[in-house]
Amino acid sequence: MWISTLTAVLAPVFIILSPILSYTDQAVSMHRNKSSAGFSLDIPLIMLVASMLKVFYWPGARFDNALLVQALIMIVMQTILLKIALDHRPSPASKGGEAAIPFSGVVNEDPWGSKRPFNFWQWRSPRPYWQFVVYFFLALTALELLLSLIPAVYHVYSDTIGYMGLSIEAFLPIPQILINARSRSSHGFRLSLLGSWLIGDALKMLWFFTTTTEIPAAFKLCGIFQACCDSFLGIQYWMYGDGSGNSVKEHPMIQLHDSPYKPSAHESDR
Repeated sequence: MWISTLTAVLAPVFIILSPILSYTDQAVSMHRNKSSAGFSLDIPLIMLVASMLKVFYWPGARFDNALLVQALIMIVMQTILLKIALDHRPSPASKGGEAAIPFSGVVNEDPWGSKRPFNFWQWRSPRPYWQFVVYFFLALTALELLLSLIPAVYHVYSDTIGYMGLSIEAFLPIPQILINARSRSSHGFRLSLLGSWLIGDALKMLWFFTTTTEIPAAFKLCGIFQACCDSFLGIQYWMYGDGSGNSVKEHPMIQLHDSPYKPSAHESDR
């Protein structure tokens, strides 16, 4: 069937290039505006952890090389994105009291309203971010080398980190969905990013279920879930619009603590 043949050619290429196509616009925008306001640092965290887990899943699963290359490119892209976001994060609040969120005088919360232990991934200094990334990579490398010597244990370990990585990536849209619903706005959520995700989901689903190359069930299950979440984000964007003209804070999952200034009603991060 010619559709399957065309998909078999286009889908792997799009999947490999998707990290660049999806996040270059966001990176250029932050660099040009010299501000990461409206961008959540949770995105590089989620994608770096998920992509590293997928890379270390490959030796045990030997899935399609296009998915491995995508994970490697994603690591590079998210590292660049994190560097730009940290370099251009808002300075400490002077007027209005909100510019420094989440880096000064705040209570850090996630979309479910619970405070993060030790203010994880919301530190004031850039150094802990890079330390976490390096330590996480070194821990995965050590486990790979040690457990590969025990085949029975390694098989279970490989499947575990594979499902963990794909599940973490699949849940990426959830915080944005909750924030959009709470603020009734999609402000700060770039339409180009949504479009690339939806196109990628369509190609990915068609490729996953028609290709003759090795695609583990974990990819298919998590891919279906993520496609559903991305589609719901599209519905939210259609319902709420992009919130043009509304002010955006640096991190919408944060609220000021004992501040006379109240956050704006329209917030978003992704």
